Amino acid sequence: MRHCWLAALVIAEGCEGRTVKRLNKVFPIFTGRYAIKSSLYGKFQRKGFSTVASANTGINGGVAEVSEREQDIKHYIWPDKKRPRVCIVGGGFGGLYTALRLESLIWPDGKKPQVTLIDQSDRFVFKPMLYELLSGEVDEWEIAPRFSELLANTEVQFIQDRVKLLHTNDMPTSGGQRNPCAGSVQLESDLLIEYDWLVLALGAEPKLDMVPGAVGYALPFSTFEDACKVNDKLKALERKYFGEGSPIRVIVVGCGYSGVELAATVSERLKDKGIVQAINVNNTICPSAPPGNREAALKVLSDRNVQLFLGYFVNAVKRAADVEVLNQLTDEGNNGMQQDSKELVVEIQPAERGLQGQNLEADLVLWTVGNKPRLPQLEPSDKPHMLPLNGIGQAETDETLRVKGNPRIFALGDSSALRDSSGKPLPPTAQVAFQQADFTGWNIWAAINDRPLLPFRFQNLGEMMTLGRYDAAVTPSFIDGLTLEGPVGHAARKLAYLIRLPTDQHKIKVGLSWFTKEAIDSVANLQTTLTKVLSGSS
Repeated sequence: MRHCWLAALVIAEGCEGRTVKRLNKVFPIFTGRYAIKSSLYGKFQRKGFSTVASANTGINGGVAEVSEREQDIKHYIWPDKKRPRVCIVGGGFGGLYTALRLESLIWPDGKKPQVTLIDQSDRFVFKPMLYELLSGEVDEWEIAPRFSELLANTEVQFIQDRVKLLHTNDMPTSGGQRNPCAGSVQLESDLLIEYDWLVLALGAEPKLDMVPGAVGYALPFSTFEDACKVNDKLKALERKYFGEGSPIRVIVVGCGYSGVELAATVSERLKDKGIVQAINVNNTICPSAPPGNREAALKVLSDRNVQLFLGYFVNAVKRAADVEVLNQLTDEGNNGMQQDSKELVVEIQPAERGLQGQNLEADLVLWTVGNKPRLPQLEPSDKPHMLPLNGIGQAETDETLRVKGNPRIFALGDSSALRDSSGKPLPPTAQVAFQQADFTGWNIWAAINDRPLLPFRFQNLGEMMTLGRYDAAVTPSFIDGLTLEGPVGHAARKLAYLIRLPTDQHKIKVGLSWFTKEAIDSVANLQTTLTKVLSGSS
């Protein structure tokens, strides 16, 4: 017998006290140190178990025995016993926007679901604008607001925790008896949350373990915490080399969108105080980008003297002290650069013949290649309740974004392996995630109200990339061959992202903040120009 019956007995009917009293007469398990108390969720001792506790008990002398593992499980109490329960794991574009979509829909009486959102961080992160943290163009609260602020005017409940384990139940069949829940989610705090509908939107995390030394010595750039670490490291290097002739050396691994945007932002920040090198296994940058975006990026990188190592892969990242560096390096093998005593060494090898391997020294190595989905582990079971996954660990879904074989579970964003109409995997981008969130919210509404679900169709609205504080490239999909570059592209990109911020209240606050900053910058630039003109005329 599975664990769900235990919560159902104690929580059902909304009268825990009377239920427990009746059960105490039959099962002494509910008395003394085994008593179960009703609460939303609370703190308790963790035992570090890796599986969901089952409610199997042994009988010894008429006394039901409960293992220590069972005592550590604490059940989440949903506010309403009748309304549907939707659990969303992951608070990125897919998870948060699904919760907000469910909140915005019009529901029949008694059908509006209770929604609980779970994320390991207390902030929602607008990832496409993390680069602006390094350039100082935005403040933290603008692109990384707290969930408590975003959800303040909604009924969505937020829990900051990590998901440890998923459990799915057999679904009711026609004429069969309904299970008390479709499944449950166990968090690392051992809080157990039962659900009627589950949304998997956990996103992906950087995969640094592909290359020796990358985990220990390279910094990823994927989360708000990553961006803060990189910013702090750059500040420390700027202080360290202030007034010295030695430049700050930064290596960016990967020349996809993220790598190019990061290289452009860091090179603009450091200017002549730094040397930025970017490594890519392909012979071009951003191979999947529209030609206009790629050409604009190449121009900016060239103007800022970013050194591109195309057709190379990283063999290892090591501490300079652990590497035996040759005393004499030819100018060709050293790419014409004077080798300073740096903290790290990146070994690169050519992906094709005709090139030679090199050792590049660096103060900072930034990693932008390789991601892995963060889907949690499933409870071990003798029944086939496993989620169908593809080769990289994404859940296989049908066109309505329901996980195959699990009609009560939806997956979207990096957690989903859905393909477009041509059979190509959908790109792991923000616009895919928030479009899927719109469909997921609607399809949960349709499923609860016994309406047909809609198949997801991705609409490519175009591609954008930041290239610095006042520079960007925007290629809209509705005008062939058009690419907005420079300040115009920068303004168009910020406007597009302002529209995509999660709530109206946050849009207004951020919009006013950006407008104020632009006005101050414009006045400062005007004063600088007038000063130069007046000083020149005198």
